Amino acid sequence: MAGTRSVAALLAALAERAPDAKAAAWDPVGLQLGDPSAPVRRAAVCHEATEAIVARLESDPVELLVTYHPLLFEPLRRLVAGANPGGRALRLARAGVAVGVVHTSFDVAPGGASDALAQALGLSEVRGFAPLRGPDSVRLVTFVPVGAADAVLDAVAGAGAGRVGNYTHCSFRSEGVGTFFAARGTAPVAGEGGKLNREPELRLEFVAPRSREDEVVAALIAAHPYEEPAYDVLDRRGDAALIGRVGAPGPGTTLGMLAERVAGALDCAAPRVAGDRTRELHRVAVLPGSGADFTGAAASAGADALVTGDLGHHAAREALDRGLSLIDPGHAATERPGLARLRDWVGSLGVETVDLAGLDPDPWQT
Repeated sequence: MAGTRSVAALLAALAERAPDAKAAAWDPVGLQLGDPSAPVRRAAVCHEATEAIVARLESDPVELLVTYHPLLFEPLRRLVAGANPGGRALRLARAGVAVGVVHTSFDVAPGGASDALAQALGLSEVRGFAPLRGPDSVRLVTFVPVGAADAVLDAVAGAGAGRVGNYTHCSFRSEGVGTFFAARGTAPVAGEGGKLNREPELRLEFVAPRSREDEVVAALIAAHPYEEPAYDVLDRRGDAALIGRVGAPGPGTTLGMLAERVAGALDCAAPRVAGDRTRELHRVAVLPGSGADFTGAAASAGADALVTGDLGHHAAREALDRGLSLIDPGHAATERPGLARLRDWVGSLGVETVDLAGLDPDPWQT
């Protein structure tokens, strides 16, 4: 029996499997439209919120639409009726439909869109490749008495720091000795005034989203026992997830044979092929959606061929120069296995799930 959960609870459950923090920095995943506290009795899943999807939900509303492609990519200055993302957002809001997005967070997730594509094509010995940088973040470093470290960490975690994927309160601690000379008028927590003090301290460091930097710094200062807490805020790059997969296609598989396999598995017309169709393949890379920026990473991962969408002339030429063959069945086709997986994930959350994937087909018709 399907139950009732809030919009926020359902999206949080999805985020446990595909954390928002693992999405690309440019990708607006999560709740895009609606009231997070609204109850959900029915949820729908689609590839993207097209005119046909919105029309269907106006006549047969659900409380939550989970879409693979974001409805809103660019900031809006106004909501005006029309055949555009803002117009569709207006209509969905009027119908009481909240919109949640997964996209690249789902691509990189274990068992998500990339793994689904690799499985659909029968690859074995699969591993990830191609790091995808997540949202901008910082590393904060401070120095605290041993007994105060947990309280400071609790405070900054409450402000949004110390989260890595589905783990919270993540930090690193190292022991050392801090020195200070307490001048007249100070009230040091440890040590004495008028002399050089040497006190045991912990170096406590943790990460935080750049968007939460001010709140985390304020929480650190408020929780720190020192009058003048020392801390550093450092730019960082890290915690990238792997968006592509590379695996073995099976003994004797040629580029031409793989192209036929792609057409059958992804239910699409004969894909575009760059390379010698008689070439035997030992390692094949896959990447759902637009993979032109990752041909170099696929070649470096040891792939003989890459299956992805939206490949242009220059990307194909550069790939061939690297010894990498290409198969391009189209953007939407490479995401179909992932969309089926997404329907299963939403369906496992305990609410009635409506499959709308058939209403938003590939815009390219064959």
